[in-house]
Amino acid sequence: MAIKSGFVAIMGRPNVGKSTLLNIILNNKVAIVTAKAQTTRNRIKGFYNDKESQIVFMDTPGIHKSHHEMGKFMNKVALSTTKATDVILFLAPVNERIGDNDRYIIKALQEREIPIILVVTKIDLVSKGDLMVKIAEWEKIHQFTVIIPISALKHQNIDELLTLLKGHLIEGPQYYPDDMLTDQPEKFLIREIIREKILLLTEEEIPYSVAILIDKFEDKQQLLKIMASICVERDSQKGIIIGKQGQLIKQIGTQARLELEQILGTKIFLELFVKVFYKWRDKPSIIARLGYNKESY
Repeated sequence: MAIKSGFVAIMGRPNVGKSTLLNIILNNKVAIVTAKAQTTRNRIKGFYNDKESQIVFMDTPGIHKSHHEMGKFMNKVALSTTKATDVILFLAPVNERIGDNDRYIIKALQEREIPIILVVTKIDLVSKGDLMVKIAEWEKIHQFTVIIPISALKHQNIDELLTLLKGHLIEGPQYYPDDMLTDQPEKFLIREIIREKILLLTEEEIPYSVAILIDKFEDKQQLLKIMASICVERDSQKGIIIGKQGQLIKQIGTQARLELEQILGTKIFLELFVKVFYKWRDKPSIIARLGYNKESY
């Protein structure tokens, strides 16, 4: 039986709900989610399957004004994703103003001769009148292929969004097996879950200057042994992550281990250390060593 298949890029500035939408559509966690901007750093593929279609979603980093080499890498990942996609979903929260960053992204996307669907998110937070006002504002900025309002957390219009996407796909191959949710390896998932716990448990200073390095990975019978380094840019950040009498790093490790055990379905021994790489976000060689390089997208 022939199916429809294709690639859909999820775009937008930081912290507009791209990863949340992907996880909701797949009914599984394939991308980490926090309330802090720039949570996603790599392009993450997630695969939606039903009897009539396969949609390969590509969650991208939030495009932003970059001050480091790391930020330039993230923007490059996001924009390069659109070169090999069939449809672009541009996400914009209904309760936030349209800013220069939004306009910059739209201008960049106009070069792509493919459908651009505006997904107005978080509609459960405003009245219908306010929603109509926001849609009218967007219509003045760009002529989108279609505009659809959704609430991912309330599951409003998610099925309608999927139906809309299928209408823009053509008959094609099944690119990935039915039982595959993402193409990211286990080590990537482990790094991301550890980083998520750090983002959730630390203050504003830490999130953007932290990365995870897997030092040891032993897959033994019924036990996965992991040693990982939490990499920061300054000695003061190292002290913050370790915490008073090592309490914070212990909490990070416990939360990460419990979630990874649930996701991977095995017992895990996780040991965490903290290393300082001074100004690593401006050093391409260290960025690549930490898993952020051209092989990532």
